[in-house]
Amino acid sequence: MSLDYNAIRQAAEGYKADMVRFLRAMISHPSESCEEKEVVACIKAEMEKLGFDKVEVDGLGNVIGWMGAGEKIIAIDSHVDTVGVGNRANWEADPYEGYETDEIIYGRGASDQEGGLASAVYGARIMKDLGLIPEGYKIMIVGSVQEEDCDGMCWQYIVNKDHIRPEFVISTEPTDGGIYRGQRGRMEIRVDVRGVSCHGSAPERGDNAIYKMADILADIRALNNNGCNESTAIKGLEKMLDPKYNPDHWEDARFLGRGSCTVSQIYFTSPSRCAVADSCAISVDRRMTAGETWESCLDEIRSLPAVQKYGEDVKVSMYMYDRPSWTGEVYETEAYFPTWINREEAAHVKALVDAHKALFGDKRIGAPSSMSTRAGRPLTDKWTFSTNGVAIQGRYGIPCVGFGPGAESQAHAPNEITWKQDLVTCAALYAAAVNLYPTEEQTGDATQFRAGKTNNDIK
Repeated sequence: MSLDYNAIRQAAEGYKADMVRFLRAMISHPSESCEEKEVVACIKAEMEKLGFDKVEVDGLGNVIGWMGAGEKIIAIDSHVDTVGVGNRANWEADPYEGYETDEIIYGRGASDQEGGLASAVYGARIMKDLGLIPEGYKIMIVGSVQEEDCDGMCWQYIVNKDHIRPEFVISTEPTDGGIYRGQRGRMEIRVDVRGVSCHGSAPERGDNAIYKMADILADIRALNNNGCNESTAIKGLEKMLDPKYNPDHWEDARFLGRGSCTVSQIYFTSPSRCAVADSCAISVDRRMTAGETWESCLDEIRSLPAVQKYGEDVKVSMYMYDRPSWTGEVYETEAYFPTWINREEAAHVKALVDAHKALFGDKRIGAPSSMSTRAGRPLTDKWTFSTNGVAIQGRYGIPCVGFGPGAESQAHAPNEITWKQDLVTCAALYAAAVNLYPTEEQTGDATQFRAGKTNNDIK
């Protein structure tokens, strides 16, 4: 198909005001994970108004709009839940009323990541306007839920319960003007320590679980911060960038960046404030690079000197997630989110790169205030944070690639913004890219690295 790129750009620019209005409407509906009912209704109404061929809400609460009638599916995914606002005093304006200037839109969810849904919905409308839905395909626009709580669980539901498996998926998570082909994985680890309580006036009679945990906390901090030379008792996570420790995947690890770990929560039990604590537990946020597995990450914690010292009094495990969605549906899964990287030459990555070059050139673009973080960075790169791609490609090997409005630096931050020009850019690129997908160049596996699943039987 010969594409009129000027017509695509003009069509996207023509919908700019509508995308801004739609995004501000979504922002006005607080939509933390499991509380997305109102924003889903807002999105469903917008899709219906724009003449989507079919609009539905599945059992988990994902809103899905369809354009076209082919058998094969190209999906564009945006999660519609947000984190909370945190300390309200850190916001200069109401995070849900928001505001706009000539250049930006302000409010919770602007970059992370309701702006992506605005571009996706209007990108599909442009495809319909200009006759750009590829023959034999239909376009699936997904407003997915609970991503902030449990990345990718929404797509586990789509694949396993809705029985939908697209040919490839574009993620609209913010990419700061780049095209992203991979991300580190992550997992949520819990460490429990057992103690024995006694009266606080004679602490030597008990076994203080908090003191034991203090030793473990120091070791976990060392695991994140240390180097990996021979004299280091606890070798730090940067070791996976070294071919000596990661001979098969050190190059992929250098592309993604080193793994990390940090303690994110701490809990304890004690009979009173006048007693020795009889248990202590922590949550560890573990980011995983290429070559690390869920088993290796658990074993790494279990092998720490302090954990070994306290033996059977310490339990290291992976969290499970079973929080009900806004519809009341429960999809229990493990809190493990696999690492993945696409091949740079994969057909679906090439489609976005070719579309960007034809529409906008081979450099990242953006509004003037966004260019300080974009100029000079490669067009094709990777995310620092985690996305629904952990299930789409990490679990299931469905090719996934990212291009979305906004910036990672805005995610979860107070005074969140996105750029109006990004909405236009992304809508245009989606409309063009689906027509540049070279089906004759598809391979059996577009994946360069995928960490794979655990031995849990997750359906």
